[in-house]
Amino acid sequence: MDYIFALLADPTAWVALITLIVMEVVLGIDNLIFISILTNKLPEAIRPKARQIGIGAALVLRLLLLGSVAFIVKLVDPVITVFSHSFSWRDLILIAGGLFLVWKATKEIHHYVDPDPGPDKLNPSVVATSFSGIIVQILILDAVFSIDSIITAVGMTNHIPIMFVAVIFAVVTMMLAATPLANFINANPTIVMLALGFLMLIGTTLIADGFGFHVPKGYIYAAMSFSALVEMLNILSRRARQKANKQENSKTIE
Repeated sequence: MDYIFALLADPTAWVALITLIVMEVVLGIDNLIFISILTNKLPEAIRPKARQIGIGAALVLRLLLLGSVAFIVKLVDPVITVFSHSFSWRDLILIAGGLFLVWKATKEIHHYVDPDPGPDKLNPSVVATSFSGIIVQILILDAVFSIDSIITAVGMTNHIPIMFVAVIFAVVTMMLAATPLANFINANPTIVMLALGFLMLIGTTLIADGFGFHVPKGYIYAAMSFSALVEMLNILSRRARQKANKQENSKTIE
């Protein structure tokens, strides 16, 4: 208890907490976009349940990982060497997660671009659109994003309580933002393609990071923010044209 009171009285701990909360919320955007796109493929009645399960699983995974910080720290130790390049478990997990994200984003883009894609050879039973299939895919990416998130937290502070508070705050923010974001994506079809492009970018970044080529996340999020701003202007432009056309049609009828 004295330890907690000491943290509460320490201005440095508060700065670390606020910084870590911002970082965790930003890192959670990737996960949230993925969950929103996947759950929008389900019937509307069960979408909220799928989002709650997906985000709840992210919270459980991150808290479990925080409870084993000593194990998480060891994930950055080299385990294999290929062509004189060493890979840690974290690297291998990021590469696998990045490949999955690139494959999934590419598959979804193909689905939206090709009006008649034919049977899914990789998934003939169409499990991907089932509730359980969606949850499995969310859990896979939850694990990847959770490990990356916790390693970031460990690198920023040594205080476990600060990590717990930051992670819980970030996941609660995700829960509050999940439904509005999913509804916005669903109501604006062009946003789906932009979000899938984001996922492909994030997947490529994860793969590069796994191979030791670190891309500053500031660049990634700056590019995403600029693209989102341009798309917002496009949406406003389309709505203005639609409004003008309606007014013109109403005058013609009169």
